[in-house]
Parts: sequence; C-alpha cells; structure tokens
Amino acid sequence: MANTQSAIKAARKAVRLTLRNKALKTRLKTLHKGFDAAVKSGDAAAAKAAGKAYLSAMDKAVKSGVVHRNAASRAKSHAAKYVLAK
Repeated sequence: MANTQSAIKAARKAVRLTLRNKALKTRLKTLHKGFDAAVKSGDAAAAKAAGKAYLSAMDKAVKSGVVHRNAASRAKSHAAKYVLAK
C-alpha cells in the first residue's frame, strides 16, 4: 500500500493509464487484423482503407506514448509493403 500522498496519486494514475493503454492496444490489434484480412482478400481498395485506419491509429498511439515510435515506424513500413504490392 502506498504511504505518501504522491504515491497514492501515482497508484491512481497508474490504474487510469493502464486502462487507457490496454484499450488503445486492443484497438490497434483489431485494426491490424482487419488490415491483414483485407490484404489476404486481395481487394486493393479495402486494403488501402484498412491500412489508412490502422496507420492513423498507430500514429495516435505514438503521440500518446502507448507505442514506441520505432515500433510504429516498423509497423507502418510493413503495412506499406503490402499496400504497395497490390
């Protein structure tokens, strides 16, 4: 149990941020699965739209500090390869 006021506040903050991070990461995984499905279906328009949504969400996650910028850059590079190949 936290003993000081600052530790109590930090514990409350950790719970709040953990929930936010979990929600964002879950959304990213869902968008990534949708993007993969669109790429595998062979529909270029759907893949491009799904990729755009996925990359936008990834940029927002980087902005809020949920995902490291290098990890997002790598994910964006991989997604671009699939979209450009079709």
